Amino acid sequence: MSLQAAAQTTILLGRCVPCLKHNASKFKIKRLELDTNLLMYFGKEEYVYAHDPQKMCKTGDVVLIEQLPKKMTRLITHAVKKVVYPLGDITDPMTGKKVVSGKYRDHIEAVNKVYGKKEGAFKYEEAPPRGWQEDKKDFTHAETYIKYHESEKDDPYAV
Repeated sequence: MSLQAAAQTTILLGRCVPCLKHNASKFKIKRLELDTNLLMYFGKEEYVYAHDPQKMCKTGDVVLIEQLPKKMTRLITHAVKKVVYPLGDITDPMTGKKVVSGKYRDHIEAVNKVYGKKEGAFKYEEAPPRGWQEDKKDFTHAETYIKYHESEKDDPYAV
């Protein structure tokens, strides 16, 4: 399957990756492709650009994107519809419970009550929401550009 397969689908679920385009975001979409010799499916990654003028999604977010009725440009064929899961805040869609590395947070808390909580354990209920480290350690909101030459000033937003 090529990029054409992703372009023909009306609604896709993808993960946002860094992008240098203005008013657009780049998404990595995982598809399964059948190997006819082995009769097994293997994961293939495709990249799609979507129109995102409000900058709704950040790098790492899982986003629902929808195909545009008419292409905006040669690359931009979709539009961002909804941020399903922000990075680091995974919710099980069936139960609505928060998940940490394959386990429910409720289950982790119940085990901690029985065996005792570790001193250095992360406290999810006290953690601030995503975005509180903007301009300190998180630079995903900043405009980036390609660095074509070396200069004396050090710019953290150059790629």
